[in-house]
Amino acid sequence: MGPESVKLEDLVNMDNPQAVFSEVGLIVRVMFPNGDYSPLLKVCLDIRSLFEGNYPGYRKCNIHYHDLKHTTDCLLAMARLIHGALLAGLRLTEKQAVLGLVSSLLHDTGYIQEAKETKGTGAQYTLTHVERSIFFAERYLRENGYSSRDARFCHRCLRCTGLDVKIAEIPFESMEHEFLGKALGSADLLGQMADRTYLERLPLLFHEFREGGVPGFADELDLIKKTPEFWEFTKNRFRTQLGGVDRYMINHFKSRWGIDRDCYKEAIENNMRYLTHVIEHHESDYRAHLRRGNRAKSMALLEDG
Repeated sequence: MGPESVKLEDLVNMDNPQAVFSEVGLIVRVMFPNGDYSPLLKVCLDIRSLFEGNYPGYRKCNIHYHDLKHTTDCLLAMARLIHGALLAGLRLTEKQAVLGLVSSLLHDTGYIQEAKETKGTGAQYTLTHVERSIFFAERYLRENGYSSRDARFCHRCLRCTGLDVKIAEIPFESMEHEFLGKALGSADLLGQMADRTYLERLPLLFHEFREGGVPGFADELDLIKKTPEFWEFTKNRFRTQLGGVDRYMINHFKSRWGIDRDCYKEAIENNMRYLTHVIEHHESDYRAHLRRGNRAKSMALLEDG
């Protein structure tokens, strides 16, 4: 298989958290050959334990869109953006880069319920999950020996994932910190929308929105029809609020894989083309046509629930 035919999904098994952690570790070692990957690995394993229900004081993740896979998708996209930026000449210390990656791991922890929160699912916190994630992150970092300055940096990075947030109003203490915040805001969107199962997971997203009281969507189909419009909104956010840092992605793919393309943008555009086809030609049975190949797992979760 030549580089010209390789797709994003061919590079790393995104369904396997350990495969993602291994690839991120490789990227970190390429960026910082004499660095120490163990602190980041600890956070990777802790967050996996959190989502899988093995973290003291918390319930297992009980939603199916903003799940562990979404977090690992974001983590890898973040690592690739940081690597691409360094290749372009941006100077970051190892600590700055690692804190950016730690922030990506913590960015959706607000969806996880504490043991005492037994009603409903984590989806009910959709509109407040950023604040909840910041609360979890600050406590986690404090308990694991990070400084208050580190926690403030993480706090500001997590704010960048809010879709209505004006990045210029976040008081970053340096251009490097601002880049990492913008990179996280970009990685959060790129990771989910480029996922090969993104389209079939859209009904799961609607059900999270419904429980969370998110306005603007009458039903599953309405959300699906509005998704191409959301992609246009996202591209504009990349260019404006997020400073176009997504442009660094291609540097990573060229260096790591010999691919002179942005595989994320390519995957998203392919998803949008297929989704437009489904909307135009298969509206009456859209669910069946969102199951491309052997990808029925997400739909089964809804049908069983």
